[in-house]
Amino acid sequence: MSFDSFGLSAELLRAVADQGYTTPTPVQTQSIPVILKGRDILAGAQTGTGKTAGFTLPLLQRLMQSGEHRRGRPVIRTLILTPTRELAAQVHESVVTYGKYLPLKSTVIFGGVNINPQIEMLRRGVDILVATPGRLLDHAGQKTVDLSLVEFLVLDEADRMLDMGFIPDIRRILALLPAKRQNLLFSATFSNDIRRLADTLLNRPVSLEVERRNTAAQNVRQRVHPVDRSRKRALLSKLIGRNDWRQVLVFTRTKHGANRLAQQLAKDGLSAAAIHGNKSQSARTRALAEFKQGKTRVLVATDIAARGLDIDQLPHVVNFELPNVPEDYIHRIGRTGRAGNGGDALSLVCVDEHKLLRDIERLLGRTIPSEAVPGYKPDPEIAPEPIVNGRRSDGSQGKGRQREGKSQNKLKRSGERGVTLGRPGRGNGQGSERTLVATPQGERRGRRRSRGQRQALAAA
Repeated sequence: MSFDSFGLSAELLRAVADQGYTTPTPVQTQSIPVILKGRDILAGAQTGTGKTAGFTLPLLQRLMQSGEHRRGRPVIRTLILTPTRELAAQVHESVVTYGKYLPLKSTVIFGGVNINPQIEMLRRGVDILVATPGRLLDHAGQKTVDLSLVEFLVLDEADRMLDMGFIPDIRRILALLPAKRQNLLFSATFSNDIRRLADTLLNRPVSLEVERRNTAAQNVRQRVHPVDRSRKRALLSKLIGRNDWRQVLVFTRTKHGANRLAQQLAKDGLSAAAIHGNKSQSARTRALAEFKQGKTRVLVATDIAARGLDIDQLPHVVNFELPNVPEDYIHRIGRTGRAGNGGDALSLVCVDEHKLLRDIERLLGRTIPSEAVPGYKPDPEIAPEPIVNGRRSDGSQGKGRQREGKSQNKLKRSGERGVTLGRPGRGNGQGSERTLVATPQGERRGRRRSRGQRQALAAA
């Protein structure tokens, strides 16, 4: 099958050809015809399978068909919601790439940057808006965005939306949209929670699932290196240096841990940078650009900051610390082995993380091969220490951090979380998102967060 078999316009086919693509991926083959028919979809696919083009191409086609007789300033007809800034920027880049020969306007809005240029872009009018929920609600509160004519709604990486506590924000946004619209829900995993969300959002959807439920990419080689917690950094430096790895994405559980590891690797002579929710958007963009360009050898990231990162042919992903949530392991290693390329996913596992490893293997349905590196075999006399929200009970990973209950009002705005804090309506866009916590009664402020939301905050 080729792209021209879908009946896409000559302008879209030309844009696809410019990117060198000739054959659609499985998710594109399944989703594009369904979207073109106007059906709602619930689509599950692992990262790197081409799902962004799978909804961008048919939506651009439908916009041109439904908007042939429109005149005057563009109005928002397509809304694409993503959980993180990086993913929002990536999706908007795809919209621009595939729509470059079409007379459609688009923009992207997210937190962490000045809100005024976004207001000006929205004032001029756009057909397609890509947004993170928190910043979109900021605009709605200031009446700088009109969603009353939206025809197409996309929820991308919906599973992460759930993990990050975005459901109250999503409900508020849905209330601003017209009832009649086409809804597309994309998710890396098909959990029961996702299916319940789909039941309330989608109208007789077509269900698509390219990969088996909760599977890791088949072309990613996974390994475990057992090692003592105090020797992880030394082993990581040795592996990078000995194997001459030039581009390595490393995951930690916490922002503090990411900063500390990047500093330690730099002392070992490896160019490294950290990327997490407390970094400004400009710092995150710069760190990612330098990593892609090869100026930075190691990028150390938390789960939330790295979600949605698209790095062509990334060869190596290292779990310096295993995630608390098993599904996050799949998202992490999905950064490599994309678009048919191979990749290596390595996990450095200490005695504290044996239960986390078992949970991941249970999710995968198989055992990950384990091999001790000579000279770094773990000491069997070392006892495990409990891990609480990304930190061991001795506080070594979270030194200097306040307790959960005392630190909430001091957390900086991250821009990609539905649980970000700050005063609403600030014109400079800094610290302007609201605290919205899902409770059985609906949206409430100041309520105790669920365990999953506390983990998301700690991991950021």
